[in-house]
Amino acid sequence: MRRPLSRPLERTRAICPSGSLALEGSSLERGQLRPALALVRVVRLLLSAAPMLSAPSVRRALVAAFALALALSVAPRGARADVVPPPMDLPSMLTMDEALRIFRARGLDLLMAEAAVYSAEGDVRIAGAIANPGVSVGYGRALNYDPGNCEVCSANTWSVGVTDNAALEDTLSGKRALRVRVARAALAAAKMSRVDAQRNLEFQIKTSYIQVALAKAALDFAKEVQASNTRTLELNRLRYPQVIDEGALARIETQKLESDQAVDVAVQNARLARVGLAFFLGVRGKVPDFDVDQELKYAVPPALATATEDALLRSAVEHRPDLRAIAYQRARAEAGLALARRQRFPDIALSVNYTQTGYGGIGTNSALGPPQISFGLSSPIPIFYQQQGEIRKAEADFNMQQLSYTRSAAQVVADVSSAFASFTTAKRLVERMEGGLLDRAKKARDIVEIQFKAGSATLIDYLDAQRTFIATNVEYRQDLTMYWTAVYQLEQAVGMELRK
Repeated sequence: MRRPLSRPLERTRAICPSGSLALEGSSLERGQLRPALALVRVVRLLLSAAPMLSAPSVRRALVAAFALALALSVAPRGARADVVPPPMDLPSMLTMDEALRIFRARGLDLLMAEAAVYSAEGDVRIAGAIANPGVSVGYGRALNYDPGNCEVCSANTWSVGVTDNAALEDTLSGKRALRVRVARAALAAAKMSRVDAQRNLEFQIKTSYIQVALAKAALDFAKEVQASNTRTLELNRLRYPQVIDEGALARIETQKLESDQAVDVAVQNARLARVGLAFFLGVRGKVPDFDVDQELKYAVPPALATATEDALLRSAVEHRPDLRAIAYQRARAEAGLALARRQRFPDIALSVNYTQTGYGGIGTNSALGPPQISFGLSSPIPIFYQQQGEIRKAEADFNMQQLSYTRSAAQVVADVSSAFASFTTAKRLVERMEGGLLDRAKKARDIVEIQFKAGSATLIDYLDAQRTFIATNVEYRQDLTMYWTAVYQLEQAVGMELRK
């Protein structure tokens, strides 16, 4: 006949008859209670099969163990944070600093890089964990023992054992410390990789911001040219056919229509530039027609006024997060190699066992066996395999990280050199533009326009001067964009702010 569950167990079954339990406001499904329900069955089996275990003290101990296991199995996990930021709207006037602040708080790519850091933090916890002790309980019954009329005799056999699962050896041998060292180096590398991802992504934010500023300037200039061509067309329509012929008027009309085309293209480019910047900032709804407050103007950042390539290279070696991440990876590989070699020392588990093999009363056929306490050690014998494969892989990983560091150092030199060359070239182009090329192109256009209206210059001369003026201004804005892109590329190559 099956023994009933003790009151605490019956109470537990009563509050979760369907395998679901409400604990501290959290709904726990049957899958989460599965380990505890399995323990219920084990306890019920022990209570029903072992008369000796039916003693009140033993029953209370088993119920307490069950309650502890139940609490651990259904312990509420930390509340899951909503890692996806809510939708947002951009301000009508967006500054560079505001764009960077929004990106650092809501940029989806940066949040994805942050997840790798959380994973590495979990690896540190796993590496530093101490193995839980193991407990074993056994029960048996002697088949060839008859207690007769002895009321205090028993044919039951039961045992209890405890083992440390090699936790003590794991700590004393230094394996646990080496695992923690490996995990901490990997965590430091993950943090540097996250900073490196921010470095590269912020470069894209800055260049996208400059593209919006360029599109805005290009649209303003296209509208200015459109207005100028409109006035020229209206004036020459009054001069037709007395002063100009139909062919000349057609050329002027063509030029005005080309300026209309340029305005439409500039509007499209401005919209695409805003959409591109909004994507990096994590905007998931409709992209508003926001504006940027940075005009494309030439200015040399103070940090670059007297900078040299050698000085920038030294700063890059000190600040580049990808180089530091590779250095941490090298330290991780070195610690991993030491751990692989230490693993050749076998795991030794300590154990304590208590055994009771029945008992007999006075005047009966004697006891089956006295109570016994035994201590033991268990360990694999490393005869056939001594971690040669793991050691070889750890050596290869260490060599690979050393080569990666050397390659990354060479990449830093290449990045700084190419970025500095682009900066100096773009700087000269912009200075030449502002030093006289823009002014001369505008003056030539204005003089030829006056001469054309007075009849002393041909239409071909005027159209050529107008196209040169437009091309020079377009090139100037492109040079400004290239200049500021080179500044931000230098920031990316050095790994620090230079524009302030």
